Amino acid sequence: MQNYKIDSEKGDYDKKMLDEYIKQKPNKRILFWRFYLSLYNLSKPGKDNGFQNWLRRIGEPPAIYDEELMLKSTEQLGLHMRNKGFYEAEVSDTTLFKKRRAKVVYRVTPHEPYRIRDITYFFQDANLSNKVLEDTASSKFRVGELFDVDMMQEERVRIETILRDSGYYAFSRDYIYYEVDSALNEHLVDISLGIRNYPKTNSRGQTVHTKHPVYSIRNVHMMTNLTSLNYNKDLDVDSIRNDTIVYDSIYLIYARERNIRPSVVTQKNYIIPGSLYDASDVNRTYRNLSSLSAFRMVDIRFREVDSETPQLDCDVLVAPATRQSYSVQLEGTNSAGNIGAAANFSYGHKNLFGGSEQFDLTFSGALEGISPTGEEVDSTYTGRNIMQEFGVEARLRIPKFLLPVKTDQFIRKYNPQTNIRLSYNYQKRPDYIRTLANASFGYDWKGTEKVIHRVYPIEASLILTPYKSEFFEDWLEGTYLFYSYEPQLIIDTRYSMVWSNQKLLKNQNFQDVRLNLETAGNLLYAGFSAFGNQPVDESYQILGVDFAQYLKADIDFRSYIFLYEDISLILRGFAGVGYAYGNSRSMPFEKQYFSGGANSIRAWQVKDLGPGSYNDPNETTYPNQTGDVKLEANMEYRFKLFWKLEAAFFLDAGNIWSLSSEDDREGAGFEFNRFYREIAVGTGVGARAVFSFLILRLDLGIPLRSPYAIEDSNWLPGNSGVSGNDLTFNIAIGYPF
Repeated sequence: MQNYKIDSEKGDYDKKMLDEYIKQKPNKRILFWRFYLSLYNLSKPGKDNGFQNWLRRIGEPPAIYDEELMLKSTEQLGLHMRNKGFYEAEVSDTTLFKKRRAKVVYRVTPHEPYRIRDITYFFQDANLSNKVLEDTASSKFRVGELFDVDMMQEERVRIETILRDSGYYAFSRDYIYYEVDSALNEHLVDISLGIRNYPKTNSRGQTVHTKHPVYSIRNVHMMTNLTSLNYNKDLDVDSIRNDTIVYDSIYLIYARERNIRPSVVTQKNYIIPGSLYDASDVNRTYRNLSSLSAFRMVDIRFREVDSETPQLDCDVLVAPATRQSYSVQLEGTNSAGNIGAAANFSYGHKNLFGGSEQFDLTFSGALEGISPTGEEVDSTYTGRNIMQEFGVEARLRIPKFLLPVKTDQFIRKYNPQTNIRLSYNYQKRPDYIRTLANASFGYDWKGTEKVIHRVYPIEASLILTPYKSEFFEDWLEGTYLFYSYEPQLIIDTRYSMVWSNQKLLKNQNFQDVRLNLETAGNLLYAGFSAFGNQPVDESYQILGVDFAQYLKADIDFRSYIFLYEDISLILRGFAGVGYAYGNSRSMPFEKQYFSGGANSIRAWQVKDLGPGSYNDPNETTYPNQTGDVKLEANMEYRFKLFWKLEAAFFLDAGNIWSLSSEDDREGAGFEFNRFYREIAVGTGVGARAVFSFLILRLDLGIPLRSPYAIEDSNWLPGNSGVSGNDLTFNIAIGYPF
């Protein structure tokens, strides 16, 4: 089978849905190549050994035309159209044969659909009517719309959710039924939606139908140190009560030692004794408890209580996670031809103070050989030819807001977290020594199912350059980069928002948007100005160090499109701008944008692109390619090869620019009438080894368009050409985006 086509007339239905009902499809393509079929064809017929079987397993057998599957597809298309209200739809099929290949064309003629004229409701239990009818605006079907069977099923699910969130623990969508009258002969239907009563067995063993019971919660038991030794489906909580306390009306049961503070788990709990059963509260409780680092498994069960009124006892069974862990990571590096090695040692504790506080401590180190020009270091400097970098970072994540006010309800609803971070980094090069100390304090919480907020009210960074070689100081003198290597204090406030509509279902299209806003130095500058302090060298200082003042904002958009099960197209766009003012002449070097590298324009090395059309062929000693504005677009076509290996084709475009009028780099400035002519374009191929715990990535970038003209043209192919020296290899962990 070579191809198939759905030829349909216009109609108010989703034509893309029709593709799901085709029972036989041609072999998958990677761009224009049926790669998986080619792998299968490499195997030799009649041979049954390991290699031949492996080729057949990772490949895809030929899609042989099957008339029976074609007829089933036609039948399924007709059934789908009827489910969507097109009861008079006509579906036909035509098969075209040419050179041992078949092309199937399905013709769908919808005709006039049936629509809903009237909707009535019938409740045997009158108590249900208010719950169901109070929100008919959210109904999945309405008068005048198509008579869609799928929407009717979704309406059953909606009603079930409403009632199970209102105490009806035993209610099921199976109690909901429909009666449809289409005898009007005008392509209109009347729908009656009914709900049956609850079947119950009486004392004589007879089944009687009564009103649906409304359940309340009697007791809630939480066991927070469950192990495989005392866990089974029929676990009797009462039998293992070695140590029980009551906290916030919740029974906390400890089979051994108390492994977590009671307030931590009760603040995450939505299932409250005395309240009505609510299925959504059960899901929220499960989600909140599962988010605690101290736990690895959560199970919530209900038991009906033998009482005069319908009641439930709830058992929340929680298995603790391994408290402490260690990891060591080694990697090789290659930055613009400079070979090096890096290592990380990490220690983690998932319940540091008994409140599910997650503590991580990381020590890192890196060595890299570099090639100075000969004049760039002092004769007394002994660290030449080696770049050394060492750092330590400590993170503490606390599963609540650290605020002077009570936040129990907020914790229960939004599952917040407090983040504290301390870090120190030491970098030693032949030309300078640079240190960076950082401390931050912030919060994050989940606003809705799709949105996560992060706020850092305060973050402080102190950047010092205790040593600069004479050659380096001479090179910096009078340049825009001079301010980037001066001592700086950054005290900033940051806000981030992440929106994503990704669902748990695999291979379903989704998008996400990431917004970042940051400001620094405004309150300090206002305070110095208000009290009449005098600036030093045109800048205010704290402890003899200039503090930075700037605004910065950027947005990152990503769209993931799944073409087949193992083939996807990813689109990404990024736009960011930073503006220094007041107490700063330029953006701090650590806050500036750069382009190139494994997660950016992969045809250029990190910080080897831009800003603008700036190009200094003699500039090979120091990184000078950062900017205040960044625009970037990426497209990646990913597909599975075999086993754990994936491949990708990619196309990247973008650049960075400067906003400062003091920037002395020719062509670096951002100008509306010129910036689009300075967009760099690169393409390439990549290979990835995808494991459950790690993704190793190798990308080969090939430049197509330079931001500056080479031999009177920016386009390299067909002009100056692309040589082996232009190829850029990127080794990284994880997907680029």
